[in-house]
Amino acid sequence: MESLGEKLKTAREKKGYTFEQVMKDTNIAQRYLEALESENFSQFPGEPYLLGFLRNYSEYLGLDSQELIGLYKSLKIQEQPVPVEQLLSREPAVTKKWIVPAAVAGAAILIGAVVLLTQRPAASAESKVHRAVTYNLDKGTLNKRLYRGDAVVLSLGTTKYRLELKSLGESASLTTPTEDVNLSLGQEKLLDLNGDGKPDVKIFVADLLKNEPAKGAMLRFELQTDALASGSSSSDTSTAGSTIPSVSTAPAVGGVGNGGTDATATVAASPINPAPVILSSPNPYPFTLQASFKGYCMFRWESDRKNRDERYFRKSDVLTVQAQNGIRIWASNAGAVKFQVIGGGKTVDVEIGGPGEVVVTDLKWVKDDDGRFKLTTVRLD
Repeated sequence: MESLGEKLKTAREKKGYTFEQVMKDTNIAQRYLEALESENFSQFPGEPYLLGFLRNYSEYLGLDSQELIGLYKSLKIQEQPVPVEQLLSREPAVTKKWIVPAAVAGAAILIGAVVLLTQRPAASAESKVHRAVTYNLDKGTLNKRLYRGDAVVLSLGTTKYRLELKSLGESASLTTPTEDVNLSLGQEKLLDLNGDGKPDVKIFVADLLKNEPAKGAMLRFELQTDALASGSSSSDTSTAGSTIPSVSTAPAVGGVGNGGTDATATVAASPINPAPVILSSPNPYPFTLQASFKGYCMFRWESDRKNRDERYFRKSDVLTVQAQNGIRIWASNAGAVKFQVIGGGKTVDVEIGGPGEVVVTDLKWVKDDDGRFKLTTVRLD
């Protein structure tokens, strides 16, 4: 019997499709297509993405998506440990006079098993503890999925600064030589590590699933221009369990990140190209964002710094979000969504990214030098 990956590969090759063609038609990145065919499920940032891509890919190939999803779930079940109750021996049928003693004995066995399990949590948990990794950065940008205990060591001249991921929950919490930093999905923070009054590094949270620390967080560390001027050669190597002492310096200069989305103020991250003006007015007014989905996509949104939500959308789904000042949107596949802004009697098409691209974008009113307000997009990733 063919496995999940073999079914996908056989169907694709039978139709004569290349990965490039499938990627273009489905908006699924090639690395995820290859991961599905090789059954390398660790490549996916989360199970919702995996299931969505699997459903989309199988339907594209003319396969039964429910059958393939069933095969995937069967594989997952096989990887799960056998429940404790299935390991406990069962006594054969007995006569009535032994029912009570047998029940007492069975209860004793269960109690004993529970006691053993509760007395050994540290050992079982320890076997699954992530081994901390330290990454070095002295030039440019570092993008890594970090887990609790992982750290990034920044080299500024001859001085090293250690930034460690302490915990993951509603946000990513990091300790730095100057301050503790808490960043939610799509937020960023500028830090002055050497106390010279200029930002040395920008930290950005590109991907984070709330309260699922086992899946880690995708973080971006970007050395700033002034810091690069005093840096040395590039390095992006990792060493397990490395320990480099933190260097205490002056308090950090504040940056964007801890306060969420500010709908009427520009953020530190500016788009590479000038932000397009969607609407313009002497005063900001309510507007509506309409998202029409052309394929499978995990989508999160936050309107006016509240009403945060996320859902997994399918082809032909439509989402309408209303806001007074601004909306922050996060999409796992920007090319799978058509965006339109409706306001002031106008409907304007908006582009935020390409096929297979994970993006975090603010759609908000900003005030220009002339005192007018413009509704524009600002990419945060």
